[in-house]
Amino acid sequence: MRPIRASEIGSFLFCRRAWWYQIQGLESQNQKELASGSTYHAEHGRKVLAAGMLRLGGWIILALGLITLVILLTLQWLK
Repeated sequence: MRPIRASEIGSFLFCRRAWWYQIQGLESQNQKELASGSTYHAEHGRKVLAAGMLRLGGWIILALGLITLVILLTLQWLK
């Protein structure tokens, strides 16, 4: 008995007939659409990564600003 992959379970739950065709080794007839979807998902993944990096950059800038403010206020108070 061969192991079942998680992607197979997802295929089965989405469409049992598509899963059966996949098990039989039959190619999907909509290869163009599948390639387009893969391209879309790769682009979306890059955008999500870029958004996360921008968010991290924003937090770093905010932290540096707050540290600078604390230092300036401390220096003013010590005068």
